[in-house]
Amino acid sequence: MALADQYRAAPGHEAVPGWARALALVALVVAVYWPILENGYVSDDEIYIRGIRDLASLAGLRDIWFRIGTIPQYYPLVHTAFWFEYRLWGLDPLGFHAMNLAMHAVVVLMFWRFLARLRMPGAWLAAALFAVHPVHVETVAWASERKNLFSAAFALASMLAYQRFAPLDPTAGSVADSIPSARRSYLVSLALYLAALLSKTVTVTTPAALLVLRWWRSGRLQWRDVRPLIPFFALGLPIAGLTVWVERVHVGATGAAWSLSPVERALIAGRAVWFYIGKLLWPHPLGFTYPRWHVDSQAAWQYGFPLALAGLLVTLWAMRRQLGRGPLAAMLLFVGMLFPALGFFDVYPFLYSFVADHYQYHASMALFALAAAGAAMLGTRWQGSARWLARVAAIGVVIALAGLAHRETHAYRDDVTLIRHNAAQQPDSWTARYRLGLVLQNERKNLEAIAEFQQALRLYPQYARLHTSIGINQVALGHFEEAAAEFEIALAGDLDDEERATTQLQLGNLRVAQNRFEDAVAAFRAGAALTPDAAEIHYNLGIMLRQTGDHAGAIAALRDAVASDAKIAKSQYALGKLLSESGDFAGALEPLRVAVQLAPEQLVYRHGLAASLMMAGDLGSAEQQLRRLLALDPRNADAHNLLGVVFENRGDREAAIAAFEQALRFDPLHPGASANLQRMRDVDPER
Repeated sequence: MALADQYRAAPGHEAVPGWARALALVALVVAVYWPILENGYVSDDEIYIRGIRDLASLAGLRDIWFRIGTIPQYYPLVHTAFWFEYRLWGLDPLGFHAMNLAMHAVVVLMFWRFLARLRMPGAWLAAALFAVHPVHVETVAWASERKNLFSAAFALASMLAYQRFAPLDPTAGSVADSIPSARRSYLVSLALYLAALLSKTVTVTTPAALLVLRWWRSGRLQWRDVRPLIPFFALGLPIAGLTVWVERVHVGATGAAWSLSPVERALIAGRAVWFYIGKLLWPHPLGFTYPRWHVDSQAAWQYGFPLALAGLLVTLWAMRRQLGRGPLAAMLLFVGMLFPALGFFDVYPFLYSFVADHYQYHASMALFALAAAGAAMLGTRWQGSARWLARVAAIGVVIALAGLAHRETHAYRDDVTLIRHNAAQQPDSWTARYRLGLVLQNERKNLEAIAEFQQALRLYPQYARLHTSIGINQVALGHFEEAAAEFEIALAGDLDDEERATTQLQLGNLRVAQNRFEDAVAAFRAGAALTPDAAEIHYNLGIMLRQTGDHAGAIAALRDAVASDAKIAKSQYALGKLLSESGDFAGALEPLRVAVQLAPEQLVYRHGLAASLMMAGDLGSAEQQLRRLLALDPRNADAHNLLGVVFENRGDREAAIAAFEQALRFDPLHPGASANLQRMRDVDPER
């Protein structure tokens, strides 16, 4: 049977033309998600979207593909899209959100087409439910989640192409009209599968899903069904392994938060599956982050989740003749596509929660298809008003879900709005409390911030970093001893190197405020030893070493600061100033020039450069810098005084005296100008 005949034969497609149904699905997507076009960036958008600025060259594009660690996760196809979009419209969030909306519409249409190809009853309803369900707002409204959208589109396209090579009905033969055409379909499917993997490796389950679908339609699996998919598995598993390695090594999914036994991981997985089913059935309240469960292998009730899941699968298997293979196939697909995110592999977000709405974007398709098919099959058994009531009920469910999703999109307006919304919806999420505390800290509501951090600590006492956050706010309130105690508790806890260095930095800054400079040096040294690339710690260490008289150590620390980040103007200036004070005027010139280039509005940097140029003997360049400074600030007495010294060294006594007098005109008590003018007059008493 031709594809068009198959499509027309699918139940419920006769009354409304296909183009009208497709248009209706797109309209649903737009009606729900148009508010995201006015939204800004949230959460990881700072890394994924704004971070693309540093990769906006051809060299950056090369690094995206061939340098592991350049991007947070190795999803180069997604970042390539961001790269091109940045070159088209810069960092304007409208463009990125519009692309997400469009991609969700594409995924919805492809899902509908795939179900129609399978002759699935209720295919349109399944696609409509997928289009508007509120659990997908996180994927569509969060610009960084393009990886979900891309990977789903490519995976569905791969499965559609594979269907041309090997239809699910084994008696139908290839849909392609020739062997070369079938081979092309196979290669296209494999290429699209690779594209899906390079967008998000959760799609590694695609070939397994094809096998489940083949079993669903035929009731058995043969070697001829498995053999063509071996290259898919051979391609997918190594890339999935690379993702797991990147997550641990580059993203940082290591430490106590991920130290879970196999039994604990099974408990998490079982509970997570039921959590996701529950959110599909009752999507309220939703959360950008959910509470992180306390996993206890000694608690008997926690075994109920995986046991209930196993019992359901066994029951569906036992009743496959009475119920059909569809329910079991749908559950296998749902669990299988969730498997990479069920806790058996370490991912960094598990620090915050074991579940997230965007984890089930792909998997939810299976249950939507099952629910819609069940509704359609029931509807065919009813007649008259009962059938119309069923249709009205289905439309009502779609409209209700669309309304909830539309409202949820407003939570993603900006980061602060999302954080406050999440804390209100999920008050028992330690992450929601922690992030709200950071918002309050930025608003200088330090007492309220401390209260939120303490609530987060109550929910997750193992997270030592919370003590650092409390200490920072205690410092802002002037409670130095309380702050020091919090920093010490944090340092005694389980911190990674970056967190420990941050805490040492805060402790060092506190000791500076207490004028305990030796203690500050010790704290900064400890932090610098942990993270050699932390420019701020090296800078602070250099300043403190200079304060304590260790100029050589200070210069070394400031060189490390500049090596860590050459774009920090204050580090460049401090290094140049210290080199100049140490008599290395020639060595001081380069960092001082860089400081002026980075921060031309900082007149003190230009003054320092002019002084070093003069001491190095380059009087012309020194005068040039001073005249630029005076063009910006004509009343700068220090600049007039130094300009007088430049003229004096040049032998232009008249110009020198005029410059010193000008300095005293703007600052009559300027000590340097007064002494310099007196010296000039001692040489020429008539003045």
